[in-house]
Order: sequence, then structure tokens, then C-alpha cells
Amino acid sequence: MTAADRSACRRLLREGSRSFYAASRLLPARERDDAAAVYAWCRVSDHAVDRSDRPAIALESVRAGLERLYVGRPEGSVERAFADAVFRNRISRDIPEAMLEGFEWDVSGRRYDTMDDVIDYSVRVGSTVGVMMTLVMGVRDTHTLTAACRLGVAMQLTNIARDVGEDARAGRLYLPGEVLREQDVDPDAWLASPVASEGIRSAVCQTLDDADRLYAAAWPGIGKLPSRCRAAIRAAALVYAEIGRKVREADCDSVTRRARTGRLEKVRLLGRALRGRPGAWDQSASQEDDSRRVGLADERAAFLVDAAAGS
Repeated sequence: MTAADRSACRRLLREGSRSFYAASRLLPARERDDAAAVYAWCRVSDHAVDRSDRPAIALESVRAGLERLYVGRPEGSVERAFADAVFRNRISRDIPEAMLEGFEWDVSGRRYDTMDDVIDYSVRVGSTVGVMMTLVMGVRDTHTLTAACRLGVAMQLTNIARDVGEDARAGRLYLPGEVLREQDVDPDAWLASPVASEGIRSAVCQTLDDADRLYAAAWPGIGKLPSRCRAAIRAAALVYAEIGRKVREADCDSVTRRARTGRLEKVRLLGRALRGRPGAWDQSASQEDDSRRVGLADERAAFLVDAAAGS
């Protein structure tokens, strides 16, 4: 990997996610470069599939690239940087392969009938990132990896809640079917004409409730990371949870608007992360509800924890 490869990945991180970029600046240099490489590979792979006219063929091309880098023949800046991070941090191939399985579900147009199903998807496209980041920070114990999986699911649920309108305009719907039916929302009819109906807003709020449960359950595990890395991961959690709070402030309307955090808000949250102060996670759910949802996420992500701990 060259300095130009590292620079290309940092640029992709800065341009692709201001939230993650802000948090990553709190990492030490080596971890920051590897984190940027992980992000860059995930982003480039996602965009290659998501923005293609022939997504199934694009996904096979991404798989071929993953094969190349794991046999030591990466091509291009992102593959070279990711390969360097993979081999230095002993990232099992099973982990990025799980992410590609999530992409495959997108390509097939899979719908998710229950929140359990949504969590299954979120493990593949969210927890995989959390696990790879944990390995980049040199941690392989199962308790910390489990917390990373919880945080990855929480962030993905936040993404889902924030992007309902954007996803609908691309013909996608990630809100659980059973929740929509309870709210008298017909998914196909709604996708044909997406509006911020009361039923959709209720489903978005329920998704954010589950995200908050998982943020709260993940937070103590951040304290098990190396001290030099804790503030960055706390910042990422706080900034993402703030996006969820912005959605709530808009009465859970993420169809006609897209929630964002401003620069000054990010600065405030980075300061909070440096002080180790947790977020104002929603506490409205019962302890039984919290335990059930967290337990489900842990169960569905166990294969990732095993892959990471044993690699």
C-alpha cells in the first residue's frame, strides 16, 4: 500500500460520511488509516452494486475483487489498502463475505417481514463493519466483538429510519412488513406513492426505539477497547444516535426530509465522547423488551463474533 492509496481511502471517507470521518479523526494514525481502508472498500463495493444497471453482475465483480485481495493480488488503491488492513489485522474472509450476502439480498429485492429479519440484514451490512473495526483496534475478545455487533445493528437501524424516503424512491423498503400491516400500510401501494403517513411514521419511530436499545447495550463494551480508540467509537455512536434524534424531532418523517447533523453539533458530540458521557438513549421500553431485542441481535451476529475471535 502506498501513501497515495491511503490518501484515496481518506478522501472517500471524508466525502462519503462526514459522521464517520469526524469520529475517525480521534483515532491514532495507524488505526485511522486502516479504518479508512475498511470504510472505502465497503463504500466502493456498495456503490458498485447499488448504482449499477446490472447489479447481479456488479456483485460478482465485487466478489472477484475480494478473491483477488485475499490471494494477494489486489488491484487499485482501495483493494490494496483494504488488503493491507485485512492481513495486518487478520480479518477473516467470512466477515466481508457476510456483507456481500447482505448486498445479495438487496439485489434480489428481498423484503423483511419482521424486525428479526431486519436485524438479520443489519448484522450483515452493519455488524460486519463493527467487527472489522474492532479487529483494526487489536481486540478479539468475544464480549467486545459482541458489543461491536450491537453497535453496528443500531447504526444500520438508524440508517433505515433516516432513509425511508430515499430507499422508497429506489423501490426499496426495509421497515418490517408486520409492523406496516399493524399500521394498515400496504407496502406495494405505499411504494407506488410514498408519503409520510401516520403508519409509516409509527414504523420509523419503532425502528428508532430498537436502535436506542442497541446503542445502550453496546455502550459499555466501548470501554473495553484500547483507551486510545474509545473516544472515536463513542463519537461515532453519539453522532449516529443524534441522527435518530433528529428524525424524531421531525415527527419521524423521513420520507419528505433527510435528517443531518451540523458541524457544530458534531463538535459538541465529539466533546461528549472525549468525556465518555453516554447518549440520551430512549428509556421508554421495558427491560424485558430491551433484553429480548439485544438477545436477538447477539444470536444473529454470533457467527461473525466466532469468525473474528478465531481468525
